[in-house]
Amino acid sequence: MNDFVKVSFTVTPNSEVATDVLAALLAEEGYESFVPEEWGMSAYVQRKLYDESALPRVIREFPIEGFSFDYKSEEIEGEDWNSEWEKNYFQPIVVDDRCVIHSTFHKDLPQLEYDILIDPKMAFGTGHHQTTCHMVRSILASDMQGKSVLDMGCGTALLAILACKCGASSAVAIDIDEFAYDNAIENISLNDTEAIDVRLGGVETLRDGEFFDFVIANINRNILLADIKHYVQCMHKGSKLFISGFYVEDIPLLQEEGETQGLKFIASAEDNRWAMMQFVKE
Repeated sequence: MNDFVKVSFTVTPNSEVATDVLAALLAEEGYESFVPEEWGMSAYVQRKLYDESALPRVIREFPIEGFSFDYKSEEIEGEDWNSEWEKNYFQPIVVDDRCVIHSTFHKDLPQLEYDILIDPKMAFGTGHHQTTCHMVRSILASDMQGKSVLDMGCGTALLAILACKCGASSAVAIDIDEFAYDNAIENISLNDTEAIDVRLGGVETLRDGEFFDFVIANINRNILLADIKHYVQCMHKGSKLFISGFYVEDIPLLQEEGETQGLKFIASAEDNRWAMMQFVKE
């Protein structure tokens, strides 16, 4: 059983800006799901990754003045969380009137160009977060026909699945979390996108001589900064890199790293301070 710790943060005053920044800081500590609450936010982390001593530091280093935080933690069994998530938090989402993302228990869905079936089971990537929406829109706007795709930090494998439904001939989906790995395999089967190769691990699972037309990485800033050089090694001339999972303020730093590694910055987008960037290898 993949059990979790739920940490309930009371934020005063409660603000979406404050909870978004808090979620970004907690993501760097291994937290992987966040639920807005009327009093602040609930954050979930695998029990084996929970470090209670990190919480005072996160609050102490919070970069915006004028907010105070209280928190309490409790252990949640994995199957209890799944039930809670399905009943209360995961609602269907429509992106640009072209793609609907939903689970097996959702009914009365719109008939759109792309239908993605996701049973999240605690793996990040249902389309609700701004960063995932950024990536979905980027894939929808790209010519994926016959292309090869790498989805780093794949979570539910939503992005790899969508790329294949948009015509990609093959995809590799990689995640360091074993629970996400198992969930990705389940979701790939639900969507009949068997051309996706799922791997457990990080950039070390990339193989010599393996190249992709698109590299997609919806992770956090620090991992992106460390791993862009590895992504470039599996890109050929004309390959594109889509990255998200960071704030607008991080764009200059990531642009500098991308250009240092030989990439050309071509576009960015933002939504409520969450950003995405696109590069091409020249």
